[in-house]
Amino acid sequence: MQRLVLNEEQQMLKDSAAGFLKDSGSVSQLRELRDNRDATGFSSSLWQQMVEMGLAGTLIPEAFGGSEFGHVGMGQISEQAGRNLTAAPLFASGILGVSALLLAGNDDQKKQLEAIAAGQLLTALAIDEQGRHAPNRVSTTASPDGDGYVLDGQKTFVVDGHVANTLIVSARTAGEADDEAGITLFLVDAKASGVEVERTIMVDSHNAAVVRLSGVRVPASAVLGAVDQGYSVLTSLLDIGNAHLAAELLGIAEESFEQTMNYIRDRKQFGVTVASFQALQHRAAHLFSELELLKSVVLKALRSLDEQADNTSAMVSLAKAKACEIAQLATNEGVQMHGGVGMTDEYDIGLFMKRARPLQQLFGDYAYHADRYARLNGY
Repeated sequence: MQRLVLNEEQQMLKDSAAGFLKDSGSVSQLRELRDNRDATGFSSSLWQQMVEMGLAGTLIPEAFGGSEFGHVGMGQISEQAGRNLTAAPLFASGILGVSALLLAGNDDQKKQLEAIAAGQLLTALAIDEQGRHAPNRVSTTASPDGDGYVLDGQKTFVVDGHVANTLIVSARTAGEADDEAGITLFLVDAKASGVEVERTIMVDSHNAAVVRLSGVRVPASAVLGAVDQGYSVLTSLLDIGNAHLAAELLGIAEESFEQTMNYIRDRKQFGVTVASFQALQHRAAHLFSELELLKSVVLKALRSLDEQADNTSAMVSLAKAKACEIAQLATNEGVQMHGGVGMTDEYDIGLFMKRARPLQQLFGDYAYHADRYARLNGY
């Protein structure tokens, strides 16, 4: 059995990303973006630095300007982004956009990978249409029109949708609203006539959008993959997205734990440090144990993606469910152990709670993935 540890190159990438994001993409930068109500929602200079370091091309084959370092490698970057609450379009473009093109793109479409690696193209995945994740529940329609299609519908919680150049949209070309069959994926120019993108102000100070499509005409060349067969591609794409969300939630949980431990070691009450209280020691020990389990299951999910293992979907849902559970525990305990000041903006711990909650919901929460894991295992 292969050991669940990083190899030397993966560890070097993790260390490099950790140092860079701590210096350049830290919580202080997120605060600055929030307080200035930045219209873009991320630092263009930070993103350019990430591109120059090759982070945007981590999953991209060398033939298209990337390093093809795999999901375990990219997962280390996702984890460090979670630790630092880094605001950047890496997830939407460098992970989801890249993976969509690799999974289903034809030769011409895959040429866009070069633009993503160079930081010249930003993408956004537009699939959900209501409050809870349901990728098969697609009411957006794509009606044949001459040599192309006309799209009509609305998508919600589109991560980095307001800055994207290209939208990856799921639309129904056949079947009923809840059918898995009959879903087709399209590459849509965000500036096309009939596309309206409205930025959503998020509690975590990151970016999402509502995308409205009204009579948007696209050519047949905009179809990503096969007509009516988009759901299988979408399933694989969401497995990739959820594995990296689990990695980011792991980073959030780890940093919340470390900041909380540092705080209770310094905080004194009744003449002694709070960390000496046995009740808090028990809670800290429990959280530490859970974090160690989470590290293993996230690494297993990422490795399963790289190895294209038969049980990849189950491993990803296990990782996302566990990450949702432990990120909630870690951020809740962090605020609790900080006491009253944990609720104030002066301390960072509340920002980690605010970031964790949307990520827990994105592409399926704990209940969604616990149920999916059970079904995939025959229950």
